[in-house]
Amino acid sequence: MSVASPVPIPYASYLRVYEPLAAFPEPERSHWARYARQPHTPGAQEELRRSLADLLPTPPVPVPVHESGDAFVAHLEGVVVICPWRTRFRGWLAMEELAADGYPASVLDAMLPPVVRVQAADDYERWRSRNPDARPWIRTGVWHVPLRWFALFADEDREYRAGEPGEGGAGRAPVLRYRTTMAQARRRLARALKALRGAIDDGPMTEGLVEVGRWLEEFHPRALVELDFGGLVHALPSGWLAEERSAAELAEGIAALRDGDGETASEVYGRLAERWRVVRDLRFAN
Repeated sequence: MSVASPVPIPYASYLRVYEPLAAFPEPERSHWARYARQPHTPGAQEELRRSLADLLPTPPVPVPVHESGDAFVAHLEGVVVICPWRTRFRGWLAMEELAADGYPASVLDAMLPPVVRVQAADDYERWRSRNPDARPWIRTGVWHVPLRWFALFADEDREYRAGEPGEGGAGRAPVLRYRTTMAQARRRLARALKALRGAIDDGPMTEGLVEVGRWLEEFHPRALVELDFGGLVHALPSGWLAEERSAAELAEGIAALRDGDGETASEVYGRLAERWRVVRDLRFAN
C-alpha cells in the first residue's frame, strides 16, 4: 500500500544521530534547549517540503543560502536528544556525491547548470576552510538502505506502523525505522567487524563498516542512533514493509561467520543483497 503525500517524496533512507544537549557548545546548546520546548517541531515531511521547494526556481537552488536552524527532536531514557538538519552542509555533500556518481556532463548540466555547480563548489570550499571538523548528523541512502547500516541494529530495535488512507488523498504514511543507543550501535558494529576480519579478506562491507564506525565516533556516547526508511515506504508494498527483517538477517549472517559457517553467511548476505538490488532497480521503473 502506498499512501499519497501532498509533496513528492524522494525515495531515500536516512541514518541519523540524535545527541543530548550537553554535546552542543554554547550558544547552540541554549538554542536547541529552547527549540525542544516548542509545542510542535517540524518532522521529516516538513524538511523534505522545504528542500524540494528550493529546486523549483529557475535556476534551482541546490544549497540553501543560510544554514537551517531546525532539528529533529526525540527522547532517550527521558533525556531530550537533538539531530540538527544542517541542510546547507548536506546539500553540498549531496552535490559532491552527484558528481562522483559518474553521470555524463550533459545529464549533470540538465539537472544543475554548470554556473550553479561552480558557485556551490566555491561556497563550499570557503565554508569548509572555516569549518574543517564539520560532520553531518544525517546520512542518506537513495533508493536503498546500505546493508552496513543494519549492522548497528537488532530486530528488537525495529518499529513499524502501517499507513492509513484518508479523504482527498491525505492519510498517514507508513513508518519503518530502527532506533538504538550509541553504545549498542558501536558494540554491534565492533562485533560485526571482528567476525568479518576473522573470516574473510577486507572488502566493501568491511570498508563500509569502518567508515560508519569512524563517523559514529564523532558523536556523544549517550546519543540515539536511528535508521529511518524515509521515502522508501512510499515505493514499497505494505506486505514487504511489514515483513522486512534485514537487521535480524544480517545479524544471522554475522553470527554464522563467527561460528565458522561461511556457507550460511554467504547465503544470508546474497539473499539480502538481491532483495535490495530489486529495490534499487525500482528507480528505473516507469
